[in-house]
Amino acid sequence: MTDRKPRFIVIGAVKGATTWIAHQLRSHPQLWLPRGEPHFFSSEYERGAQWYASLFDPAPEGRMLGEKSADYLAHPHAAARMAAMLPDARLIVQLRDPVQRAYSDYCMLYRRGTVSGDPHKYLQGGEAGQSRFLSGGLYGAHLSRFLRYFAREQIQVILYESLRHSPEQVIAEVCTHIGVPVHIAPDKAASRRNDSKAPLLPLPLRRALQPVRPMLDPLRSNPLMAKLRDMMAAPVRYPPLTEELQQALRRFYRDDIVLLQDLLEKDLSHWLASPAAPAAPSPAAVQA
Repeated sequence: MTDRKPRFIVIGAVKGATTWIAHQLRSHPQLWLPRGEPHFFSSEYERGAQWYASLFDPAPEGRMLGEKSADYLAHPHAAARMAAMLPDARLIVQLRDPVQRAYSDYCMLYRRGTVSGDPHKYLQGGEAGQSRFLSGGLYGAHLSRFLRYFAREQIQVILYESLRHSPEQVIAEVCTHIGVPVHIAPDKAASRRNDSKAPLLPLPLRRALQPVRPMLDPLRSNPLMAKLRDMMAAPVRYPPLTEELQQALRRFYRDDIVLLQDLLEKDLSHWLASPAAPAAPSPAAVQA
């Protein structure tokens, strides 16, 4: 087992395009990240430090190690756990308009069949305010927690809008923050990874097939199986985010956005306003 530890971590937020930035970092010849999300400092902490270290065993010698787990930002204990093990780590935080983030998170779980029906049930205040949908967007509170353990210069904050408008600049800034030469793969910089509009098999059929997924997955590239799937799959129709609910979400996040503005010394008034309600996920949207 190696004693090497990650020197940088993409810590969130969920649905803030962390999958996209991790995809870019994996293309860098001097960096290495394990596939998927370890979730060690959040839900998998009980598995222990040796298990975490073993995830980096496959990394080639000489690579700088990192990882991405989008739930770290909102997890109440991740910051303290991370600081105890990796006090010098460089952290990367990606933030998206919290209203759009909440709705995108809802759409992701709606697509999976985890939630159903009117988004009001999941995106209203009160008890729902403690749910992942709303609490995940309280960036000011979450970032304040990390700033109790890490110096401000260790944390790079990226706004979702910057990824959409200047992806190559964002990649360059992340490389500089981590401490490696800038490396931009042209095909990677312009790519967007999102399957929210891809057709799916009907939910009852997906659930029925779940027990045999290990046998079916290797056949996904089979032309006959792909054709059969395409014949049965259909686009997902997401319940819309109404203007009324969007306004309620703006009110819910207002104080936290003001706090975040102070922490970042950045104007976030566009998040306090009420633009048109976000549409259901599009193929060009960036996946978290």
